Amino acid sequence: MMRFNNRSKRIMTEKIQNLIVKYLTREASISELDELSQWIDNNPMNRTEFKKFIQVDHAVNFNLKKFDAVNSKLQLIEFIEREKRTLRFRKFLNYTKYAAILIVLLGIGYFFNIGFLENKSPLINTNDGEPLVNNAEIIPGSDKATLTLEDGSTIELEKGKAIQTEKMKSNGQELVYNNSNVSGGEIKSNYLTIPRGGQFHVQLSDGTLVWLNSESQLKYPVSFIEGEPRIVELIYGEAYFEVSPSTEHKGSSFKVLNKSQEIEVLGTQFNIKAYKDETNIYTTLVEGKVAVSSSGSEQVLKPNQQLNLNLEDLSMSVMKVNVKYELAWRDGLFSFKGKSLEEIARVLSRWYDVEIQFLTPELKVVKFNGVLRKKDSIEEILNILINSNSIKAYEIESGRILIK
Repeated sequence: MMRFNNRSKRIMTEKIQNLIVKYLTREASISELDELSQWIDNNPMNRTEFKKFIQVDHAVNFNLKKFDAVNSKLQLIEFIEREKRTLRFRKFLNYTKYAAILIVLLGIGYFFNIGFLENKSPLINTNDGEPLVNNAEIIPGSDKATLTLEDGSTIELEKGKAIQTEKMKSNGQELVYNNSNVSGGEIKSNYLTIPRGGQFHVQLSDGTLVWLNSESQLKYPVSFIEGEPRIVELIYGEAYFEVSPSTEHKGSSFKVLNKSQEIEVLGTQFNIKAYKDETNIYTTLVEGKVAVSSSGSEQVLKPNQQLNLNLEDLSMSVMKVNVKYELAWRDGLFSFKGKSLEEIARVLSRWYDVEIQFLTPELKVVKFNGVLRKKDSIEEILNILINSNSIKAYEIESGRILIK
């Protein structure tokens, strides 16, 4: 039997650690991956050490030496996406037993979830249950919306379908109104409705940009009246606004109305989350200044602040937040920092347009931290939850997800 002295053990540990880091960041060669796999298979203790290494505390301390702590999360995801598009990685997927790396980013560091799609038995098996999928295809959301015109007629907007009228045009992924104001008269409004499993982007006639998340509806004028406040209404859902400055519109302010609150802005960027099935409205300021009014009370927000309006008692509270987490949805990501599985299920059900039920009610309060990709399949998302020990198993049946 081969024996190692303490120095040899330390050298071997450093080498394996370097291999793991190269593996997690997709820098490892096939021979290095083979070496790592052999090391894991040689001894059950090695598998245990590997699992310990990718836990949060160790991964944070080791990997922060190589990544900038502030921007590394989103940069790492972008890096992986670039790598997946290369021929070398496609060959890697097709001809080796390593089929995918699933990465979940936790807190200020990294939690790495490793699974291999081609090999049904993952390198680290943290789940005793087997997912069950019964011929039910659930696909990620896409760019789509329904536009309701001032005469009540509707137009379906979706990728690959271009439309153009006298006042606006759409390429199926965004809607752009002509840059125009009117001197007076009756305001004519359009409605943009985003279904479950959809998202869309609109440029209003004053140049204001609005991104709408799934299951949302926005009411807005086809043209604003010159000299009067520019008013839109987020009837429900979530929207991110980049407001055209009042200095470009003769001082006209911009207001966003929503149930139980009004937001007045002067050239700013902010996010409103006001879903019908939630009892709170969240207003998050990115830059500029907004005043949020409700039931006679008013709060002025500063950048990186979020106002929480409780619809049950109409109380308001303000806290400092990381806007990158709050706006991740606009960049094609799910940001779940300290979210319960019940909250996460609501988000997933809107994006994938699927009903999610918990067969074990106690799981609803389990917390999960991570940044995931919206374009991933629902099975990939659920498998990440399994490998992070958040859930034990799941079943997909007739378009419904059962969490166990």
